[in-house]
Amino acid sequence: MKPVSTLSAPSVMTPPVPVPSQRRQRGFTLIELMVVLVIIGVLGALIVPNLIDRADDARVTAARTDVNNLMQALKLYKLDNQRYPSADQGLEALVKKPAAGTVPPNWKPYVDKLPSDPWGRPYQFLNPGVKGDIDVFSFGADGQPGGEGNDADIGSWQ
Repeated sequence: MKPVSTLSAPSVMTPPVPVPSQRRQRGFTLIELMVVLVIIGVLGALIVPNLIDRADDARVTAARTDVNNLMQALKLYKLDNQRYPSADQGLEALVKKPAAGTVPPNWKPYVDKLPSDPWGRPYQFLNPGVKGDIDVFSFGADGQPGGEGNDADIGSWQ
């Protein structure tokens, strides 16, 4: 028999194992942190004013909706009782039967409870009204008659 020749496998070189450095880099550099803070600041400066304006617009819209709902309840009151509540009876006449003044003959509850305006104050009621037969209104954000923008009165005449 002939001897079988054995082939030797080529030697495989293993890559050198990296030696852990004495000091590993961790975290962010000061410049990276400053860039992120500047980006957050710019986004905040652009977004926050828009959100604040949206909240004010929502309050004005809510006040207009409340005034319209109160006006509808007052119209139903007049249909049932042939007149609006007096100024002394006020909007409270929509919730409970008035005992003072002329007692309405066909009274029933017209709203479950009186809403406050979006700024936490009661709605105003005038009979006779200055701008219509009756006026229902809110003084706006400032709580004072008149005003501009968000401080303007919001009423049934609008």
